[in-house]
Amino acid sequence: MLCLCTSGSLGRFISLPPPLTIWYRALIAFIGLGLFCYWKGYSFHFDLRKYGGVIIGSGIFLTINFVCYFYALQWSNVAIGMLALFTFPIMTTFLEPIFLKTPFQRIHILLGGLVLIGIFFLAPSFDFQNSMTQGLLMGLVAALAWSIRNLLLKSEIEAFNSSILMFYQLGITMILLLPMLWIYQAEEVVPQLPYLLFLGLITTAIGHTLFIQSLNHFSVSTASIMASTQPIYGILVAMLFLDEIPSGRSLIGGALILLTVVIESRRSLNG
Repeated sequence: MLCLCTSGSLGRFISLPPPLTIWYRALIAFIGLGLFCYWKGYSFHFDLRKYGGVIIGSGIFLTINFVCYFYALQWSNVAIGMLALFTFPIMTTFLEPIFLKTPFQRIHILLGGLVLIGIFFLAPSFDFQNSMTQGLLMGLVAALAWSIRNLLLKSEIEAFNSSILMFYQLGITMILLLPMLWIYQAEEVVPQLPYLLFLGLITTAIGHTLFIQSLNHFSVSTASIMASTQPIYGILVAMLFLDEIPSGRSLIGGALILLTVVIESRRSLNG
């Protein structure tokens, strides 16, 4: 979680257009994960006809998630961007019956209501010209993309090593964002390279790999509860390094959103 939470401050600090930042993030993490998978002896082979659609689709939604999340961070702040992203578990509970034909549970209406109240507190105003409101909306789009990406993978993920799966999705991200190298000036990237390396290797490659490995020691529900600490760590990092102090409204809204994540995770664990 300490590795993953740095995405908030780095996304806010790196002074590049988000699509360009994400392309370099994907490139660096792609190389790092590729070397790791080769060192571990994981097979890169998969049945393209059977799994190609799922990998491409999940890669597209991963790209949308990354780019929208970084726009959310740049347009608002770390607290609003990260807390908006963490509405994804509740979005997933509403989308899961559609994607996986599971029965809908009425308690999710209550949890969804709590999340909406949390979003109300996060929004400084409902003026769509307000950059904070725009950032919140981009964070919610990022959360929706993350939910869809996870649901696309849910039925097929057991067929893949998770690091290999992330490797291919990052490859899709690089292909989709390749035009950014011609749209934006490459000279601006050089001063940002140390932060891009940290983002690609520590935050993305190592952070995601460690989290995936933790699933060997904890249930998915327990790991989800641990994941809900990520915005808390992220806000603390932003306070220390960016001097961003969240408002009282943001803290109340964030508490409500994270409460729903913990409640749903505990319910899944007990169920």
